[in-house]
Amino acid sequence: MNEEIRALARLCGAAPDWTDHGGVARQVAEADLRRILAALGAPCDTPAQMAESRAQALRRAASRHRPPLLTCETGARLRIPADGTQARFARLTQEDGRVRDMRLEEDCDGYVIADVMTRLGYHRLAIDDAETLVAVAPPRCFTLEDAAPGARLFGLTAQIHALRSRGDLGAGTFAGVRALAESAARAGADALALSPSHAQFTADAHHYAPYSPSSRLFLNAAHIDHGATFAPARIAACAARAGVAEAARRLESLELIDWPGAAQARRKLNAALFEDFCAARPEDAALREAFDAFRAQGGRALADHATFEALHAHYFGEDPARWSWRSWDEGHRDARSAQTQDFARSHAHEVALHAFLQWLAARSQAQAQARARAAGMRIGLIGDLAVGVNPGGAQAWSRRAEMLEGVSVGAPPDPLAPRGQNWGLATFSPQGLRDSGYDAFLATLRAMMAHTGGVRIDHAMGLMRLWLAPEGEDASHGAYVAYPFEDLLALVRLESWRHRAIVIAEDLGTFPPGFRERLERAGAYGMRVLQFERDHERFARADWYAQGVVAMSSTHDTPTIVGWRRGADIAWRDALGLFAPDRTRAQEEAARAHERVALAQAFAQDCPEIANPLASDEAMADAATLFIARTRAALALAPLEDVTADVEQPNLPGTVDEHPNWRRRCDALAEETLATPGARRRLAAMAQARRT
Repeated sequence: MNEEIRALARLCGAAPDWTDHGGVARQVAEADLRRILAALGAPCDTPAQMAESRAQALRRAASRHRPPLLTCETGARLRIPADGTQARFARLTQEDGRVRDMRLEEDCDGYVIADVMTRLGYHRLAIDDAETLVAVAPPRCFTLEDAAPGARLFGLTAQIHALRSRGDLGAGTFAGVRALAESAARAGADALALSPSHAQFTADAHHYAPYSPSSRLFLNAAHIDHGATFAPARIAACAARAGVAEAARRLESLELIDWPGAAQARRKLNAALFEDFCAARPEDAALREAFDAFRAQGGRALADHATFEALHAHYFGEDPARWSWRSWDEGHRDARSAQTQDFARSHAHEVALHAFLQWLAARSQAQAQARARAAGMRIGLIGDLAVGVNPGGAQAWSRRAEMLEGVSVGAPPDPLAPRGQNWGLATFSPQGLRDSGYDAFLATLRAMMAHTGGVRIDHAMGLMRLWLAPEGEDASHGAYVAYPFEDLLALVRLESWRHRAIVIAEDLGTFPPGFRERLERAGAYGMRVLQFERDHERFARADWYAQGVVAMSSTHDTPTIVGWRRGADIAWRDALGLFAPDRTRAQEEAARAHERVALAQAFAQDCPEIANPLASDEAMADAATLFIARTRAALALAPLEDVTADVEQPNLPGTVDEHPNWRRRCDALAEETLATPGARRRLAAMAQARRT
């Protein structure tokens, strides 16, 4: 490979080499590296481009320019790039308004503040009349020990869409979340971890995968609990005017979600409620004031999102081929353009509707969290932060300077995915984050923590590096791109404390050396999934699990524990041709038979009261949930599917429409889901195990 390209890649944070799962050194193909560098703003297809990109990268590496935001840990001295200043003093204006004059001392790379930084928060540092923001972060996140000293907590995980509630129009809402949280709290649970609730595309119900959202800054309007804002009689009257009663009965009776049908009914009801709300009833004065305050507080970000939703409905409604903003008229591809602002003004009513939906969604989530805490949960809801966004969505449209275009997030090849995984997601630009003072990252964290007691960061390795592949290629064409890990982790710690929200870092898969240890020091909990915790022929004992982790019996991407026992995942992969080329169903089933015996041996040692966990689905679910509760993990989370001994998993990786991903619903209403003898028995056993 051209050594100049390799050198440029290193300067830009893209690794030209990587080590695969088997420890074999690999090299990124030159053509792929060129495309990745172009996405990073360093094109190198011609000698002139190479020269300019190299010069720019060298200037950036040698720059002593002060960035918009600097991070520092409490008890440390802040390092400041010189930026040509001759000053010897700086002025720090703290969040509380107090001002401190601080002496600057020379350092090899610039200056350091003479005094250590002691006060958490975002402070303004002025040197020579130029200001930068200083984020002073604690050494660790807000933890379970801070929330419940000395306690060993447990909770559930659930897919929001799967939860049933009366009047949900066929897809789960925060009403179901609230009901399940209250029911779980009565059983002793302290947390309810949820599937992502990020905003989707209101005009297109065919895009419903929760890990491919339109925006992570706002909420999914499909999850609105109308009862969190309006009285039942008012909702019923609007539903009657909208003509959705008959559709509601059909949709709510289905075993699998009919997303297009549910979305159509919900759009009609939302429109009727909005028109009713706009009628300016005297009794709505307080609500209108709250809505106006919400819009004002949401500012440009909310206005952009609502405008995008209106634009997307306009283009998609006229021509489904113009689904992505990249296919819109040129003037509308820019959120700041005059044409976009003109559209927002001329379609003010539609824009207001989408702001209204975000208001209802925020009130729904806030009420669910408040009710969970009031019911006794010490953590409450734990939100799920997706690793990226749909490149055709609102966040990629409105925050282009902070996003990468032309590459997709994924994972490198491994035994389960020989060509890697390309998730088709857009993500932050490392340089864009720095240049903007991490504005979009902070906005995302704050949106996630606003009405929750914690956040799970999906594919948390992305805080340090992401596997990015050129758009249109499979993941085998990708490369690792570095991210400003220490800055991002500092901001996570700071926002965690400001919101008193715990942080779970999903660290499954290929992770960098030392990554898990760094997360542990930062007070972020790694994940340990029962099905993966094994060493060759043996499954790990309960006392092997570290304290600084979350233990789980399964995840949304793995078989349920009962499905694993039955081999339901093997049957699905066989039917869909998802086995590796050198594997057969007979081999997979033989391997699973050995695994079942090995897991039963682990259960026999740590859950001896369950005589034969392989004897039945109920016994397997009993053993798995009890086992994770008996681990040393700080938090044990049992998926709702394992508590209710379900067979089918929510999502089958590697499929889109071939498997009913994100469409399965619970059999019973959310408030009744935990009332079965088996569910009650499992939760009682978990509660007892966590107390001892």
